[in-house]
Amino acid sequence: MPKPRVLAALVPLLLLTATATACGTEQGPGAAPAGTVDPGLPVSGTHWSIKAVTVDGRRSTAPTDARVEFKENGRAQGNTGCNHFGATVAVKGDTLTVTPQEITEIGCPADRQRFEKELIKAFSGPLKGTIKGERFTLASTDGRNGLELTSEPGAPLRGTTWKVDSLVSGGTAASLPAGSGGKARFVLGEDGKVTGNLGCNNFAATARTEGTTLTVEGPAATTRMMCTSPQMELETKLYELLDGPLTYRLDHRTLTLTDPSGEGLTATAER
Repeated sequence: MPKPRVLAALVPLLLLTATATACGTEQGPGAAPAGTVDPGLPVSGTHWSIKAVTVDGRRSTAPTDARVEFKENGRAQGNTGCNHFGATVAVKGDTLTVTPQEITEIGCPADRQRFEKELIKAFSGPLKGTIKGERFTLASTDGRNGLELTSEPGAPLRGTTWKVDSLVSGGTAASLPAGSGGKARFVLGEDGKVTGNLGCNNFAATARTEGTTLTVEGPAATTRMMCTSPQMELETKLYELLDGPLTYRLDHRTLTLTDPSGEGLTATAER
């Protein structure tokens, strides 16, 4: 696994959810300009799981957490299975013209980095779209590049298993410590309990919500196993974070938790 890289300072995590300038409601003749959506393929406000991409005729299956959302302001944003990305999308009839704009820089395993490059290449330029039920396909004009998507339902705050995929500091995201194993996850139960794994040990605590505040009444009770240094490093950060009031933001299947100092985490709903 390559050495983790902290997200570039000029590409904050919040950029990926920023609202672009509102588009006019009237459309003139000809193709819609980039960043707008005209009546055509009904993609605005939809969420999709990426199942596979094809580049130069070669098909690659996507990681389970690869996804894309089409915003109502003519933007698309999602996750490659490694990094978050954003693009502008213009819709004309059944054709989407995609212009990639930004991508985070979290280090990931080589196979995910390889898929990421293929996805960004396939999700670019004019693409003909076809929606049939819960399936959505996009194909380049020559048919050599394309994406296979399926409709993605949202995830509720409670009852969902949330997998921790990055740490947040002051609005900037960083990958988890190398070698931490991807074990960190938690569930907010309907009974007011929060349980899961901190990267090494299992934990349990009580949590309550009010408005957009999630308060973990810690410190959490944990098991006492000894694990590798990266796992223990992650566990220490999460143990300290999950103790007290946190601001939460739920965006379809992504949960962000931050404490008053701006330290926090992002987690993705497991399928």
